[in-house]
Amino acid sequence: VQLVESGGGLVQPGGSLRLSCAASGFTFSSYAMSWYRQAPGKERELVARITSTGGSTNYADSMKGRFTITRDNAQNTVYLQMNSLKPEDTAVYYCNARNDWSDYWGQGTQVTVSS
Repeated sequence: VQLVESGGGLVQPGGSLRLSCAASGFTFSSYAMSWYRQAPGKERELVARITSTGGSTNYADSMKGRFTITRDNAQNTVYLQMNSLKPEDTAVYYCNARNDWSDYWGQGTQVTVSS
């Protein structure tokens, strides 16, 4: 099983980034997918979640209207479009795959929002 995040980097406040998470080794379309983040000295927190079919999404309050989670089950990939980024969005962003029996995590990608 692999979850490989990409797309992180350094961006100025107000800018945008698109994170990708490529999955392999499991039946991607059977798993809800989520993005979490962890800032230095803080607990890991949920950013956004999307159901296995992509029919439903939910977001943490501070991300609503700025972040969009999508998935492509044909490409086994989940995305996180992040707009209007703020310095407080700086964190390591992790991809997660979960169903009733399994829970997988990627290694994370660093997002730094700074001028």
